Amino acid sequence: MAGAPSFTVFLVGALLSYAFYTFGPAAHRSLTVLGVLRWSPSSTFGLEEVVVIPDTVNCEDLHYHKQSGMLFTACEDNVEGRFRWFPPLANFDDPELGRKSRGSIHVVNPNTMRSERLEFEDFDGPFITHGIDVIPDPERENDAVYIFAVNHVADPVLPKARSQIEVFHHVVGSPSVKHIRSVWHPLIRTPNDIFANSPTSIYVTNDHWYRDHGIMRALEDLYYHANWTDTVHLRFELEASSPETAVEGSVALDNMHNNNGLGHGRSQNEILVVSCTGGTTHIGEIGRDGNITLVDAILAESIVDNPTYFDDPFARTSGVDHSGILQPGLSRAIDLAGNTRNPNAADGTMVWFSKPTRSGWESRLLFEDDGRRIRTASASVLVAIEPTSGQAHRRQAWLFVTGFQSKNMIAVKVDL
Repeated sequence: MAGAPSFTVFLVGALLSYAFYTFGPAAHRSLTVLGVLRWSPSSTFGLEEVVVIPDTVNCEDLHYHKQSGMLFTACEDNVEGRFRWFPPLANFDDPELGRKSRGSIHVVNPNTMRSERLEFEDFDGPFITHGIDVIPDPERENDAVYIFAVNHVADPVLPKARSQIEVFHHVVGSPSVKHIRSVWHPLIRTPNDIFANSPTSIYVTNDHWYRDHGIMRALEDLYYHANWTDTVHLRFELEASSPETAVEGSVALDNMHNNNGLGHGRSQNEILVVSCTGGTTHIGEIGRDGNITLVDAILAESIVDNPTYFDDPFARTSGVDHSGILQPGLSRAIDLAGNTRNPNAADGTMVWFSKPTRSGWESRLLFEDDGRRIRTASASVLVAIEPTSGQAHRRQAWLFVTGFQSKNMIAVKVDL
């Protein structure tokens, strides 16, 4: 019997080694992505280098309209509201606020660094903003757009959300945005972001299966194999008598972990799909049947949110193509749950920039802040600066960064 303890020790050691090599890398990546192993970063830019965009309070998403050169975003327009009612963070504290809060659509001019609120036409309901998408009007590509926006309106009876999608139309340069219709379908459960491929066809992510705080929702965020979320494809008519009228829906992509931001890729049928707390930007292709097939992925060292593809307009004239994918996120996402009801907290931010190479993707940290200049980075856009004569080797752009719990949007000049 003397050999039995030795065999037991050997067996336990073997099992521990197996567990370490099997689960260790995944655990280490999860700790890295959530920021457990990272202290709050120092800012990579001095205060004098940061341009603060006025009147951009709690703006979750940001899109660049190439034809007009304008940026579009949806903002909550007040600081306190997002900390009392924001279903994406399981905050249902004040449903009455959710029934009357009224955010707005903004246009940001990257030349003047000014934001303009657009007046609503034919829309007087509550507007609790989240993800958006902006596409050119096929009949007026240069001077008109369709805007699609997630709206986390409160249920009329229960202290929960009955989220829906709002469809707007805007003529560039006009002071208003016209509401076309609201869209609701049973497949819309926890909507986060939108990808539109026509005025009547959109994709919407559901970012959680469990809506309320608790062990299972925490497991969704932390456990990489909790593939419980999906992306749904909605087809609808622009004329409708109610949000439910003339809407068809189907699941286009399922078995995703913390499905979150969406973005347009390098072609009409390429779609960027984010697994937020997995720190992964998936690259997918939309098939003829409307379903999404994932073909590639980019891994970041933090959680990531709404991705944006930067199409370098000066690639041909400068001789170097700096096109790539922006992925904003939080440096310490592990702190977010404790900060969601604190307007004065500082959630550090990171923005990654990935360029395609022959062997995959080359990523670098483009911007970092401790949360004092920009908090909870959730979207970013690059606006290229035309290279001057003799300086084509040094390419620069304005980087715009916004956050879902940030008091303002910012812009900084970065090297590409």
